[in-house]
Amino acid sequence: MTATAYRALEAKFRKIASLDGAMAVLHWDSATMMPAGGAETRAEQLATLAEIRHQAMTDPTIPDLAAAAASAIDVADGWRHGNLREALRQWRHANALPPDLVVRRSKANSACEMAWRSARGNNDFKAVAPLLETVIAIAVEVAAAKAAALGLAPYDALLDSYDPDLRGAEVDRLFADLKNFLPGFLDRVLAGQTKAPAAIVPAGPFRQADQRALAERLLDALGFDRHHGRLDVSHHPFTGGVPADVRITTRYDESNFTRSLMAVIHETGHALYEMGLPAEWREQPVGSARGMTMHESQSLLMEMHACRSIEFLSYLAPHARAAFAGTGAAWEIANLKRVYLKVERGLIRVDADEVTYPLHVILRYDLERALLAGSLMVADLPQAWREGLGRLVGVVPPDDKDGCLQDIHWYGGDFGYFPTYTLGALAAAQLYAAAKRAVPEIPAAIGAGRFVPLVGWLRANVHGVGSRLSTQEILAAATGAPLGTEAFKRHLTARYLGE
Repeated sequence: MTATAYRALEAKFRKIASLDGAMAVLHWDSATMMPAGGAETRAEQLATLAEIRHQAMTDPTIPDLAAAAASAIDVADGWRHGNLREALRQWRHANALPPDLVVRRSKANSACEMAWRSARGNNDFKAVAPLLETVIAIAVEVAAAKAAALGLAPYDALLDSYDPDLRGAEVDRLFADLKNFLPGFLDRVLAGQTKAPAAIVPAGPFRQADQRALAERLLDALGFDRHHGRLDVSHHPFTGGVPADVRITTRYDESNFTRSLMAVIHETGHALYEMGLPAEWREQPVGSARGMTMHESQSLLMEMHACRSIEFLSYLAPHARAAFAGTGAAWEIANLKRVYLKVERGLIRVDADEVTYPLHVILRYDLERALLAGSLMVADLPQAWREGLGRLVGVVPPDDKDGCLQDIHWYGGDFGYFPTYTLGALAAAQLYAAAKRAVPEIPAAIGAGRFVPLVGWLRANVHGVGSRLSTQEILAAATGAPLGTEAFKRHLTARYLGE
């Protein structure tokens, strides 16, 4: 009976994985290929699938099957015990929500996200504000329902959805340290930049076709399997699909090729994680990525650490010159380093350097907590954003397009997600430092366009672990320390101040 119970549990989660995969591809299609007129039908499709998935995920037999299966599994079998743990965690999260709330959330999120696409293009926050109010009201319902079921504070319940065991108190502690460190550090870096030669941004235009060709060359170098993945265009770069069919996107700017290129590298970090998950466990909870802190660590490790290093820029420079017929000082390695490591008080999070990026995330963390608590009204969000960005980063957006409309997350219902970007940056610093200690030839290999040593280490220490271990356990095993700020601060200090 116990072995049969475990097999039955696995079968249920294989079906759930298939539903997740179908929804992921439909979401990707809505962001890349779907005509605008299909939005209403697509919302209905996703809502129906969300309801079916919710029914499968809240199957009342799952806890009994897990209990029966536990006694049949060898105590040393970490994978199967981990699978039971993760299955029950997912069941508890899903079971906290009534089906009608799941459907309302899916429809509201889809409608608001589609409205955001035109609202951002038109710089028209008022057009999407009523839909955002609905999304937030539903997010508050979800948080309350999960909090009651899981015995957590409401915001902690949302955090736990994206990063198991993550709590607001830990985020507050780490962010407080960064708030104390970054402003003064930023001033020192900016002062130092004024004494160095100015970065010369290569002059365009850069044809989209040429940017894509260069991006595909880098995809191959990084190890992205194009037999199991593809690159497309969307309003906001993202990674979707499933491990055997990973979809990544970017957006092109014909006046600046560096933005789309780094977006591709960022999303490739996500994609490599998905592609590297343990194949034999991919359709089970334990075979999924271990939360968004680890996911963001993989994208930021590639984008900020490996691919802004002098070794990578030495590899990139001749390929970029060839792709765009570039000549002159702007295309020299030293100048490209200044371009890629330029620190500035910018408006846009996805274009931000690694010094100011955490401040953008902290702003969103503070604002979303206020929105959910009801202490900040949606109508007041644009002004709160302007004031907050001015206070934290030192720049004020001239309009909402480059202010509170710039990110898709809230408009798609993703609350509790933003902190993982900066927590991922902290983890990335720890992991990259540990990888170089363990495999000293990694920098030289990157300089030759070979990412196999780095990706191999990540496969063994992060990707292949799936969700068998917690975030803190993965970091402790791979780096010797739990998540903290010290490795990140050491990295910034060495790179930007040479100390």
